[in-house]
Amino acid sequence: EVQLVESGGGLVQPGGSLRLSCAASGFTFSSWHMTWARQAPGKGLEWVSSIDRGGRSTDYAEAVKGRFIISRDNDRNTLYLQLNSLETEDTAMYYCVIGRSTAGTRGQGTQVTVSS
Repeated sequence: EVQLVESGGGLVQPGGSLRLSCAASGFTFSSWHMTWARQAPGKGLEWVSSIDRGGRSTDYAEAVKGRFIISRDNDRNTLYLQLNSLETEDTAMYYCVIGRSTAGTRGQGTQVTVSS
């Protein structure tokens, strides 16, 4: 059974940082591109960042470029997203997704709230 379990979210002040993790199981993690997506209240699912199978190639949405860093550890079957210089607009539920887009299987999400 495919499982994706996100963790690391929380409440943080503007300008703060968080590190999200996604523990993957039930499939060959190292064979898949992986993606982070987010959904803010009242809005649709938004693509945030993707990483290739080996972790060498990454891509970011303009809204997070230069602030977020995606990475992966294929030995631990874990995907990461480092969130820096957080803004109130980053408040959302964050999901890890199998594949290059937001269309694949995703986990239950972890909530990130940026507020003073």
